[in-house]
Amino acid sequence: MSQAHLNPSLPQALSRLDQLTNWERKPRGEMRVGLEPMLDLMQRLGNPHRSFRAIHVAGTKGKGSVSALLEAGLLRAGWRIGRYGSPHVDRVNERVSILGQEVEDDALATAIMQVLDGYEDAKQAATAGEDATWFDVITAAAFVVFRDAGLSWVVVEVGLGGRLDSTNVVFGEVAIVTNIGLEHTEILGNTRAAIAREKVGILKPGATLVTTLAADDAAGQVLQLRADELGCKVLRTNLPDDETIAATNIALVGLVFDHLGRQGESVREGGEKGQPIGAWLLEKAVIDKARLPGRMERFDVSLSPALAKGRQSLPIIVDGAHVPFNIEAVLRDITRSSSVSGECVAIVALASDKDAPGFLDVLSRYAAYAVFTEASGSGRAHPAIVLEALGKSMGMNCEAEPDPHTALDRAMVKAAERGGWMLVTGSLYLVGALRSTVLRNAQ
Repeated sequence: MSQAHLNPSLPQALSRLDQLTNWERKPRGEMRVGLEPMLDLMQRLGNPHRSFRAIHVAGTKGKGSVSALLEAGLLRAGWRIGRYGSPHVDRVNERVSILGQEVEDDALATAIMQVLDGYEDAKQAATAGEDATWFDVITAAAFVVFRDAGLSWVVVEVGLGGRLDSTNVVFGEVAIVTNIGLEHTEILGNTRAAIAREKVGILKPGATLVTTLAADDAAGQVLQLRADELGCKVLRTNLPDDETIAATNIALVGLVFDHLGRQGESVREGGEKGQPIGAWLLEKAVIDKARLPGRMERFDVSLSPALAKGRQSLPIIVDGAHVPFNIEAVLRDITRSSSVSGECVAIVALASDKDAPGFLDVLSRYAAYAVFTEASGSGRAHPAIVLEALGKSMGMNCEAEPDPHTALDRAMVKAAERGGWMLVTGSLYLVGALRSTVLRNAQ
Protein backbone atom coordinates (compact mmCIF):
# COMPACT_ATOMS: atom_id res chain seq x y z
CA MET A 1 0.00 0.00 0.00
CA SER A 2 1.39 3.44 -0.95
CA GLN A 3 2.24 6.09 1.63
CA ALA A 4 -0.31 8.37 -0.06
CA HIS A 5 -2.99 5.76 0.62
CA LEU A 6 -1.89 5.43 4.25
CA ASN A 7 -1.92 9.20 4.75
CA PRO A 8 -4.20 10.53 2.02
CA SER A 9 -4.77 14.19 1.38
CA LEU A 10 -8.35 15.37 1.02
CA PRO A 11 -7.86 16.30 -2.67
CA GLN A 12 -6.58 12.75 -3.31
CA ALA A 13 -9.57 11.22 -1.54
CA LEU A 14 -12.05 13.49 -3.33
CA SER A 15 -10.43 12.75 -6.69
CA ARG A 16 -11.01 9.06 -6.09
CA LEU A 17 -14.51 9.69 -4.79
CA ASP A 18 -15.45 11.84 -7.79
CA GLN A 19 -15.18 8.81 -10.06
CA LEU A 20 -18.50 7.61 -8.62
CA THR A 21 -21.90 8.74 -9.85
CA ASN A 22 -22.93 11.98 -8.13
CA TRP A 23 -26.68 12.48 -8.43
CA GLU A 24 -26.40 15.92 -6.81
CA ARG A 25 -24.88 17.11 -10.09
CA LYS A 26 -26.89 15.07 -12.62
CA PRO A 27 -30.51 14.87 -13.78
CA ARG A 28 -32.20 12.74 -11.15
CA GLY A 29 -34.94 11.05 -13.15
CA GLU A 30 -32.84 7.89 -13.47
CA MET A 31 -31.57 7.87 -9.89
CA ARG A 32 -30.72 4.56 -8.36
CA VAL A 33 -32.93 4.23 -5.32
CA GLY A 34 -32.56 1.70 -2.54
CA LEU A 35 -30.64 1.23 0.68
CA GLU A 36 -28.96 -2.09 -0.17
CA PRO A 37 -25.63 -0.54 -1.33
CA MET A 38 -25.47 1.62 1.79
CA LEU A 39 -26.31 -1.29 4.09
CA ASP A 40 -23.59 -3.39 2.44
CA LEU A 41 -21.05 -0.60 2.99
CA MET A 42 -22.13 -0.22 6.61
CA GLN A 43 -21.62 -3.93 7.28
CA ARG A 44 -18.19 -3.89 5.65
CA LEU A 45 -17.21 -0.92 7.84
CA GLY A 46 -18.37 -2.44 11.12
CA ASN A 47 -21.75 -0.62 11.17
CA PRO A 48 -20.53 2.85 12.23
CA HIS A 49 -24.11 4.17 12.01
CA ARG A 50 -24.92 2.17 15.15
CA SER A 51 -22.18 3.80 17.22
CA PHE A 52 -24.21 6.94 18.04
CA ARG A 53 -27.77 7.97 18.84
CA ALA A 54 -29.44 10.07 16.16
CA ILE A 55 -31.97 12.79 15.44
CA HIS A 56 -33.05 12.46 11.80
CA VAL A 57 -34.23 15.56 9.91
CA ALA A 58 -36.28 15.52 6.67
CA GLY A 59 -38.41 18.13 4.91
CA THR A 60 -38.57 20.23 1.78
CA LYS A 61 -36.89 23.27 3.31
CA GLY A 62 -35.26 24.23 6.58
CA LYS A 63 -33.51 20.90 7.22
CA GLY A 64 -30.07 22.47 7.43
CA SER A 65 -31.06 25.37 9.66
CA VAL A 66 -33.05 23.10 12.00
CA SER A 67 -30.13 20.66 12.17
CA ALA A 68 -27.70 23.49 12.99
CA LEU A 69 -30.00 24.74 15.77
CA LEU A 70 -30.23 21.25 17.23
CA GLU A 71 -26.46 20.93 17.15
CA ALA A 72 -25.83 24.34 18.72
CA GLY A 73 -28.36 23.76 21.50
CA LEU A 74 -27.01 20.32 22.38
CA LEU A 75 -23.45 21.66 22.37
CA ARG A 76 -24.64 24.29 24.85
CA ALA A 77 -25.89 21.37 26.97
CA GLY A 78 -22.42 19.80 26.92
CA TRP A 79 -23.28 16.90 24.63
CA ARG A 80 -20.72 15.21 22.37
CA ILE A 81 -22.72 16.02 19.25
CA GLY A 82 -22.07 15.86 15.52
CA ARG A 83 -24.04 17.01 12.48
CA TYR A 84 -24.23 15.69 8.94
CA GLY A 85 -25.77 17.90 6.24
CA SER A 86 -25.84 18.56 2.50
CA PRO A 87 -25.09 20.07 0.11
CA HIS A 88 -22.08 22.18 0.95
CA VAL A 89 -21.61 25.78 -0.20
CA ASP A 90 -17.83 26.27 -0.21
CA ARG A 91 -16.10 23.11 1.12
CA VAL A 92 -17.13 19.50 1.42
CA ASN A 93 -16.00 19.63 5.07
CA GLU A 94 -19.13 21.70 5.81
CA ARG A 95 -21.15 18.49 5.58
CA VAL A 96 -19.50 16.88 8.61
CA SER A 97 -19.47 18.80 11.89
CA ILE A 98 -17.84 17.49 15.10
CA LEU A 99 -18.52 19.38 18.34
CA GLY A 100 -19.49 22.43 16.30
CA GLN A 101 -16.41 22.43 14.06
CA GLU A 102 -16.00 21.32 10.45
CA VAL A 103 -14.20 17.99 10.20
CA GLU A 104 -10.44 18.25 9.66
CA ASP A 105 -9.15 17.40 6.17
CA ASP A 106 -7.08 14.44 7.34
CA ALA A 107 -9.93 12.78 9.24
CA LEU A 108 -12.34 13.16 6.33
CA ALA A 109 -9.80 11.96 3.77
CA THR A 110 -8.96 8.86 5.82
CA ALA A 111 -12.65 8.02 6.24
CA ILE A 112 -13.41 8.49 2.53
CA MET A 113 -10.52 6.20 1.58
CA GLN A 114 -11.69 3.60 4.08
CA VAL A 115 -15.21 3.62 2.62
CA LEU A 116 -13.88 3.51 -0.95
CA ASP A 117 -11.83 0.45 -0.02
CA GLY A 118 -15.07 -1.14 1.18
CA TYR A 119 -16.69 -0.16 -2.11
CA GLU A 120 -13.85 -1.82 -4.05
CA ASP A 121 -14.25 -4.96 -1.94
CA ALA A 122 -17.96 -4.97 -2.77
CA LYS A 123 -17.16 -4.67 -6.47
CA GLN A 124 -14.82 -7.64 -6.28
CA ALA A 125 -17.43 -9.69 -4.39
CA ALA A 126 -20.25 -8.47 -6.68
CA THR A 127 -22.42 -7.49 -3.70
CA ALA A 128 -24.86 -4.58 -3.42
CA GLY A 129 -22.16 -2.11 -2.35
CA GLU A 130 -20.77 -2.13 -5.90
CA ASP A 131 -23.65 0.21 -6.82
CA ALA A 132 -22.74 2.80 -4.17
CA THR A 133 -22.94 6.42 -5.29
CA TRP A 134 -20.95 9.53 -4.38
CA PHE A 135 -23.57 10.43 -1.75
CA ASP A 136 -23.56 6.91 -0.30
CA VAL A 137 -19.79 7.11 0.19
CA ILE A 138 -19.66 10.62 1.67
CA THR A 139 -22.51 9.67 4.02
CA ALA A 140 -20.76 6.47 5.08
CA ALA A 141 -17.52 8.43 5.56
CA ALA A 142 -19.33 10.87 7.85
CA PHE A 143 -20.59 7.99 9.98
CA VAL A 144 -17.04 6.60 10.20
CA VAL A 145 -15.79 10.04 11.31
CA PHE A 146 -18.47 10.25 13.99
CA ARG A 147 -17.66 6.78 15.29
CA ASP A 148 -13.94 7.48 15.39
CA ALA A 149 -14.56 10.78 17.21
CA GLY A 150 -16.49 8.94 19.91
CA LEU A 151 -19.64 11.04 19.53
CA SER A 152 -22.70 10.04 21.52
CA TRP A 153 -25.33 11.83 19.38
CA VAL A 154 -25.51 12.99 15.74
CA VAL A 155 -28.05 15.18 13.95
CA VAL A 156 -28.46 13.59 10.51
CA GLU A 157 -29.99 15.65 7.69
CA VAL A 158 -31.67 13.75 4.85
CA GLY A 159 -30.18 14.38 1.42
CA LEU A 160 -33.27 13.82 -0.73
CA GLY A 161 -36.68 12.45 0.24
CA GLY A 162 -36.29 10.14 3.21
CA ARG A 163 -37.45 6.56 2.75
CA LEU A 164 -34.73 5.62 0.26
CA ASP A 165 -32.15 8.25 1.19
CA SER A 166 -28.63 7.05 2.04
CA THR A 167 -29.00 8.44 5.57
CA ASN A 168 -31.99 6.21 6.33
CA VAL A 169 -29.81 3.42 7.69
CA VAL A 170 -29.73 5.30 11.00
CA PHE A 171 -32.39 4.97 13.70
CA GLY A 172 -33.53 8.49 14.53
CA GLU A 173 -34.96 8.47 18.05
CA VAL A 174 -36.54 11.74 16.99
CA ALA A 175 -37.65 12.04 13.35
CA ILE A 176 -38.35 15.57 12.15
CA VAL A 177 -40.30 16.59 9.03
CA THR A 178 -39.91 20.36 8.75
CA ASN A 179 -42.46 20.95 5.98
CA ILE A 180 -43.62 19.56 2.64
CA GLY A 181 -43.57 21.35 -0.72
CA LEU A 182 -43.45 20.20 -4.34
CA GLU A 183 -39.82 19.34 -5.07
CA HIS A 184 -38.01 16.53 -6.91
CA THR A 185 -41.41 15.46 -8.21
CA GLU A 186 -39.85 13.10 -10.79
CA ILE A 187 -38.57 11.02 -7.85
CA LEU A 188 -40.80 11.74 -4.87
CA GLY A 189 -44.24 12.19 -6.45
CA ASN A 190 -46.46 14.90 -7.88
CA THR A 191 -48.50 15.78 -4.79
CA ARG A 192 -47.61 16.95 -1.29
CA ALA A 193 -49.22 13.79 0.07
CA ALA A 194 -47.01 11.57 -2.12
CA ILE A 195 -43.90 13.51 -1.10
CA ALA A 196 -44.93 13.25 2.56
CA ARG A 197 -45.03 9.46 2.24
CA GLU A 198 -41.40 9.49 1.10
CA LYS A 199 -40.20 11.89 3.79
CA VAL A 200 -41.98 10.15 6.67
CA GLY A 201 -40.12 7.03 5.60
CA ILE A 202 -37.44 8.04 8.13
CA LEU A 203 -39.90 7.33 10.97
CA LYS A 204 -39.31 3.99 12.65
CA PRO A 205 -41.02 2.09 15.50
CA GLY A 206 -40.05 3.54 18.86
CA ALA A 207 -39.28 7.01 17.49
CA THR A 208 -41.15 10.29 18.02
CA LEU A 209 -42.22 12.40 15.03
CA VAL A 210 -41.92 16.20 15.27
CA THR A 211 -43.33 18.44 12.54
CA THR A 212 -44.81 21.83 11.67
CA LEU A 213 -47.57 20.21 9.61
CA ALA A 214 -51.06 20.29 11.07
CA ALA A 215 -53.10 17.10 11.39
CA ASP A 216 -55.70 18.45 8.92
CA ASP A 217 -53.10 19.35 6.28
CA ALA A 218 -52.98 16.93 3.32
CA ALA A 219 -49.33 16.10 3.97
CA GLY A 220 -49.83 16.22 7.74
CA GLN A 221 -52.53 13.57 7.47
CA VAL A 222 -50.07 11.25 5.73
CA LEU A 223 -47.55 11.78 8.52
CA GLN A 224 -50.16 11.07 11.20
CA LEU A 225 -51.37 7.92 9.44
CA ARG A 226 -47.85 6.53 9.25
CA ALA A 227 -47.15 7.44 12.87
CA ASP A 228 -50.36 5.66 13.91
CA GLU A 229 -49.35 2.57 11.92
CA LEU A 230 -46.00 2.45 13.73
CA GLY A 231 -47.35 3.44 17.14
CA CYS A 232 -45.25 6.62 17.19
CA LYS A 233 -46.07 9.80 19.11
CA VAL A 234 -46.45 13.01 17.07
CA LEU A 235 -45.51 16.50 18.32
CA ARG A 236 -46.58 19.57 16.35
CA THR A 237 -45.83 23.25 16.45
CA ASN A 238 -48.80 25.60 16.64
CA LEU A 239 -47.83 28.76 14.79
CA PRO A 240 -49.49 31.36 12.55
CA ASP A 241 -49.21 30.64 8.82
CA ASP A 242 -47.14 33.78 8.32
CA GLU A 243 -44.65 33.11 11.13
CA THR A 244 -41.06 33.90 10.19
CA ILE A 245 -38.71 31.14 9.06
CA ALA A 246 -36.44 31.76 12.04
CA ALA A 247 -39.25 31.63 14.59
CA THR A 248 -40.68 28.48 13.00
CA ASN A 249 -37.31 26.71 13.18
CA ILE A 250 -36.82 27.77 16.81
CA ALA A 251 -40.29 26.51 17.77
CA LEU A 252 -39.66 23.16 16.08
CA VAL A 253 -36.30 22.65 17.79
CA GLY A 254 -37.78 23.78 21.11
CA LEU A 255 -40.35 20.97 20.82
CA VAL A 256 -37.54 18.47 20.29
CA PHE A 257 -35.56 19.73 23.28
CA ASP A 258 -38.59 19.70 25.57
CA HIS A 259 -39.35 16.14 24.45
CA LEU A 260 -35.78 14.97 25.11
CA GLY A 261 -35.90 16.63 28.52
CA ARG A 262 -39.08 14.72 29.38
CA GLN A 263 -37.31 11.54 28.27
CA GLY A 264 -34.70 12.13 30.94
CA GLU A 265 -31.95 13.74 28.85
CA SER A 266 -30.06 16.43 30.73
CA VAL A 267 -27.25 18.96 30.60
CA ARG A 268 -23.91 17.15 30.80
CA GLU A 269 -21.65 19.91 32.15
CA GLY A 270 -21.52 23.47 33.46
CA GLY A 271 -23.69 25.31 35.96
CA GLU A 272 -26.88 23.57 34.82
CA LYS A 273 -25.43 20.04 34.92
CA GLY A 274 -28.20 17.53 35.54
CA GLN A 275 -30.98 19.94 34.55
CA PRO A 276 -33.41 18.51 31.96
CA ILE A 277 -32.72 19.95 28.53
CA GLY A 278 -35.49 22.00 26.98
CA ALA A 279 -36.38 24.95 24.79
CA TRP A 280 -34.62 27.17 27.34
CA LEU A 281 -31.37 26.18 25.61
CA LEU A 282 -32.31 28.32 22.61
CA GLU A 283 -30.78 31.53 23.90
CA LYS A 284 -29.48 34.21 21.55
CA ALA A 285 -25.88 32.96 21.58
CA VAL A 286 -27.04 29.48 20.55
CA ILE A 287 -29.25 30.85 17.76
CA ASP A 288 -26.41 33.04 16.48
CA LYS A 289 -24.00 30.08 16.50
CA ALA A 290 -26.40 28.04 14.37
CA ARG A 291 -26.28 30.30 11.31
CA LEU A 292 -25.27 28.44 8.15
CA PRO A 293 -23.68 29.86 5.00
CA GLY A 294 -26.14 30.58 2.22
CA ARG A 295 -29.24 30.69 4.40
CA MET A 296 -30.57 34.25 4.78
CA GLU A 297 -26.95 35.41 4.93
CA ARG A 298 -26.35 39.14 4.56
CA PHE A 299 -23.29 41.00 3.30
CA ASP A 300 -22.79 44.74 2.86
CA VAL A 301 -20.59 45.10 -0.21
CA SER A 302 -18.48 48.18 -0.87
CA LEU A 303 -19.48 50.17 -3.94
CA SER A 304 -17.06 51.76 -6.35
CA PRO A 305 -17.18 55.60 -6.54
CA ALA A 306 -18.94 55.30 -9.92
CA LEU A 307 -21.79 53.30 -8.36
CA ALA A 308 -21.89 54.76 -4.86
CA LYS A 309 -24.24 57.71 -5.52
CA GLY A 310 -24.21 58.87 -1.93
CA ARG A 311 -24.00 55.53 -0.16
CA GLN A 312 -20.99 53.41 0.63
CA SER A 313 -22.35 49.88 0.45
CA LEU A 314 -24.94 47.64 -1.15
CA PRO A 315 -26.84 45.03 0.93
CA ILE A 316 -26.65 41.57 -0.65
CA ILE A 317 -28.63 38.68 0.85
CA VAL A 318 -27.85 35.13 -0.28
CA ASP A 319 -30.31 32.28 0.26
CA GLY A 320 -30.57 28.95 -1.53
CA ALA A 321 -34.40 28.90 -1.61
CA HIS A 322 -35.53 27.00 -4.70
CA VAL A 323 -39.22 26.16 -4.23
CA PRO A 324 -42.12 28.65 -4.40
CA PHE A 325 -43.33 28.43 -0.80
CA ASN A 326 -39.83 28.95 0.54
CA ILE A 327 -38.85 31.92 -1.64
CA GLU A 328 -42.19 33.44 -0.62
CA ALA A 329 -41.26 33.03 3.05
CA VAL A 330 -37.72 34.36 2.47
CA LEU A 331 -38.91 37.47 0.63
CA ARG A 332 -41.74 38.04 3.09
CA ASP A 333 -39.35 37.89 6.03
CA ILE A 334 -36.79 40.17 4.38
CA THR A 335 -39.30 42.80 3.32
CA ARG A 336 -41.02 42.78 6.72
CA SER A 337 -37.72 43.49 8.45
CA SER A 338 -36.18 46.94 8.58
CA SER A 339 -32.73 45.70 7.56
CA VAL A 340 -33.06 46.59 3.86
CA SER A 341 -34.92 49.25 1.92
CA GLY A 342 -35.60 50.15 -1.68
CA GLU A 343 -36.15 47.87 -4.65
CA CYS A 344 -34.97 44.28 -4.86
CA VAL A 345 -32.73 43.16 -7.72
CA ALA A 346 -32.45 39.37 -7.83
CA ILE A 347 -29.88 37.03 -9.37
CA VAL A 348 -31.55 33.69 -9.97
CA ALA A 349 -30.49 30.23 -11.13
CA LEU A 350 -32.81 27.24 -11.01
CA ALA A 351 -32.20 23.55 -11.59
CA SER A 352 -34.24 21.95 -14.34
CA ASP A 353 -36.26 19.88 -11.85
CA LYS A 354 -37.53 23.00 -10.05
CA ASP A 355 -40.91 24.69 -10.56
CA ALA A 356 -39.71 27.70 -12.53
CA PRO A 357 -43.19 29.17 -13.26
CA GLY A 358 -44.17 28.92 -9.59
CA PHE A 359 -40.86 30.35 -8.40
CA LEU A 360 -40.95 33.31 -10.82
CA ASP A 361 -44.60 33.99 -10.02
CA VAL A 362 -43.57 34.63 -6.42
CA LEU A 363 -40.40 36.52 -7.37
CA SER A 364 -42.29 38.81 -9.74
CA ARG A 365 -44.32 40.17 -6.81
CA TYR A 366 -41.23 41.23 -4.88
CA ALA A 367 -38.33 41.90 -7.27
CA ALA A 368 -38.14 45.03 -9.41
CA TYR A 369 -35.52 43.45 -11.65
CA ALA A 370 -34.01 39.99 -12.17
CA VAL A 371 -30.83 38.73 -13.78
CA PHE A 372 -31.20 35.07 -14.69
CA THR A 373 -28.06 32.96 -14.77
CA GLU A 374 -26.88 29.35 -14.53
CA ALA A 375 -25.22 27.67 -11.55
CA SER A 376 -22.06 26.03 -12.81
CA GLY A 377 -21.58 22.45 -11.72
CA SER A 378 -25.18 21.48 -11.07
CA GLY A 379 -25.42 19.81 -14.48
CA ARG A 380 -29.16 20.29 -14.61
CA ALA A 381 -29.95 23.99 -14.95
CA HIS A 382 -32.84 25.82 -16.57
CA PRO A 383 -31.09 27.86 -19.32
CA ALA A 384 -30.90 31.54 -18.43
CA ILE A 385 -32.58 32.55 -21.70
CA VAL A 386 -35.51 30.24 -20.95
CA LEU A 387 -35.96 31.82 -17.52
CA GLU A 388 -35.71 35.28 -19.09
CA ALA A 389 -38.44 34.44 -21.61
CA LEU A 390 -40.64 33.04 -18.84
CA GLY A 391 -40.03 36.12 -16.70
CA LYS A 392 -40.88 38.50 -19.51
CA SER A 393 -44.08 36.56 -20.25
CA MET A 394 -45.05 37.33 -16.62
CA GLY A 395 -44.29 41.03 -17.08
CA MET A 396 -40.96 40.99 -15.23
CA ASN A 397 -38.13 43.40 -15.95
CA CYS A 398 -35.28 40.98 -16.47
CA GLU A 399 -32.31 39.82 -18.52
CA ALA A 400 -30.28 36.67 -19.07
CA GLU A 401 -26.57 36.26 -18.35
CA PRO A 402 -25.39 32.65 -18.19
CA ASP A 403 -22.11 33.48 -16.43
CA PRO A 404 -22.80 33.96 -12.69
CA HIS A 405 -19.98 36.44 -12.07
CA THR A 406 -20.99 38.65 -15.00
CA ALA A 407 -24.57 38.40 -13.74
CA LEU A 408 -23.37 39.58 -10.31
CA ASP A 409 -21.70 42.64 -11.87
CA ARG A 410 -24.82 43.51 -13.86
CA ALA A 411 -27.11 43.08 -10.89
CA MET A 412 -24.90 45.27 -8.68
CA VAL A 413 -25.13 48.08 -11.24
CA LYS A 414 -28.91 47.74 -11.41
CA ALA A 415 -29.31 47.66 -7.62
CA ALA A 416 -27.01 50.66 -7.14
CA GLU A 417 -28.89 52.64 -9.80
CA ARG A 418 -32.17 51.89 -8.04
CA GLY A 419 -30.87 52.55 -4.53
CA GLY A 420 -32.03 49.10 -3.53
CA TRP A 421 -30.65 45.74 -2.40
CA MET A 422 -29.76 42.41 -3.99
CA LEU A 423 -30.88 38.84 -3.51
CA VAL A 424 -28.91 35.82 -4.78
CA THR A 425 -31.26 32.86 -4.80
CA GLY A 426 -32.71 29.78 -6.48
CA SER A 427 -29.77 27.46 -5.95
CA LEU A 428 -27.15 26.72 -3.30
CA TYR A 429 -24.79 26.02 -6.21
CA LEU A 430 -25.27 29.63 -7.32
CA VAL A 431 -24.72 30.82 -3.76
CA GLY A 432 -21.54 28.75 -3.64
CA ALA A 433 -20.33 30.16 -6.96
CA LEU A 434 -20.77 33.79 -5.88
CA ARG A 435 -20.40 33.79 -2.10
CA SER A 436 -16.60 34.01 -2.02
CA THR A 437 -16.64 36.97 -4.42
CA VAL A 438 -19.28 38.74 -2.36
CA LEU A 439 -17.40 37.95 0.85
CA ARG A 440 -14.14 39.40 -0.51
CA ASN A 441 -15.86 42.71 -1.20
CA ALA A 442 -17.91 42.84 2.00
CA GLN A 443 -17.21 45.56 4.54
